[in-house]
Amino acid sequence: MALHFERSEFDARRDRLMIELAERKLDAILLFAQESMYWLTGYDTFGFCFFQCLVVKADGSMTLLTRSADLRQARNTSIIENVVLWTDREGANPAIDLRNLLNELDLLGARIGVEYDTHGLTAYNGRRLDEQLQTFGQIADASGIVGRLRLFKSPAEILKVEKAAALSDDALDAALPLVKQGGDEAAILAAMQGTVLAGGGDYPANEFIVGSGPDALLCRYKAGRRKLNKNDQLTLEWAGVFHHYHAPMMCTVLTGKASKRHQELFEASQAALLAIEKTLTPDNTFGDVFDAHARTMEAHGLTRHRLNACGYSVGARFAPSWMDMPMFYQGNQEPIAPNMTLFAHVIIMDSETETAMTLGRTYLTTESHARSLSRHDLDLIVK
Repeated sequence: MALHFERSEFDARRDRLMIELAERKLDAILLFAQESMYWLTGYDTFGFCFFQCLVVKADGSMTLLTRSADLRQARNTSIIENVVLWTDREGANPAIDLRNLLNELDLLGARIGVEYDTHGLTAYNGRRLDEQLQTFGQIADASGIVGRLRLFKSPAEILKVEKAAALSDDALDAALPLVKQGGDEAAILAAMQGTVLAGGGDYPANEFIVGSGPDALLCRYKAGRRKLNKNDQLTLEWAGVFHHYHAPMMCTVLTGKASKRHQELFEASQAALLAIEKTLTPDNTFGDVFDAHARTMEAHGLTRHRLNACGYSVGARFAPSWMDMPMFYQGNQEPIAPNMTLFAHVIIMDSETETAMTLGRTYLTTESHARSLSRHDLDLIVK
C-alpha cells in the first residue's frame, strides 16, 4: 500500500472531520474534491474527472463510490476499505447509484453535507445529484469544511512542503545556467521539471509558467517555445512537488543588461514582498497581507500594473491548479495562524512598456514571524 503518512495521521484527520460534522449536526458528508479524499485517506487518482464520491458518516466510517478503473487505485493508495462501483453504460446516472448507496448506509432522511465547490463535481453532475437528493434528506452545502482543515498543516505535512521547497530551489539552480542569449525556453522548462522528478518529486497540479519577451507579462502557461535575446526578460513560476504537496516560487530573470524600468519594478517588487513577509503573523488577516502589498505598489505608482491578489495557501492539490484557498485579496478576514504554508507573490506587468517583474516564494507561518522555505535570496537575477 502506497501510503505517505502513518495510519495515526489519517486517524487524527478523520477525528478532526468528525468533530466538524458533530458541530454542524451533519449525519454524513459527501466529498467530491480530490484534495479532500487524498488528505483524509491517501486516495490518489486523477479519476475525479469522472463522477466519484467519498461518503463519510458521522461515526467516521467511509465508503467510496467510483468507477472500475479506480478500484485498484483506491486499494493501493488509500485506507478506504469499502469501495462501491458504478458501471459505465449508455444512459448511466451515477447520482442514482449514490442515492442507493446512501439508502444502504441508513442515511434516508438524514442531514447530509455536500462538497459542491470543487472541480470534482461538475455543474452537470451537481444538478443530477440535487435531483436525486431533493426528497432524500436534508441537504446542506458543506463546501470548505475539509479545505479549512487542510489549511493548518501537521508536522508531517510541513516536512512534505519543506521537501517540495528544496526541489523548487533545485529547479531554479538547474534553470539559471540556461538563461542566456540564445537560451531555449524548452530546455529551461525541461531542466526545471526534470530536476523535480529526478529529485523524487511529482508532477505539479498545473503547468510551470515559462514566458519571455512580451510573454514574460503572462502569469499562465501557454503552448509554444521561444529563444532568448541578448537583452531579454524571462518570467518563471514553478513549484517543487513532493507527495502532491507544493511549494511554488516565482521570479523574472533578465539577460544582458537590466533596463531602468526593470530596476524600478524590481525595487518595488522586493519592497512589496518584504512588506508581505512582515505581515504574515498571527495578529493579521489574509486581507491585511494584501493591503501591505497594495500600499507598497501605490507608493511606487504601480497600482494599475498590479494584480488583485498576491498569493494563497498551498499544500496537497490536484489539477487544474496548485492554488488553494484562502487567497490574499482585499477584505479577506481569515486570520493568519501558525502552521500554514503560504505562497506570496508580487506580479507587476507594465503593458505600456512591455516590462515584467515578479517575485514570490513559499512561507511557513509560526507563532511570530513567517519563515521562508527557500534558500535563495530576493536579489535581482541578471544573466
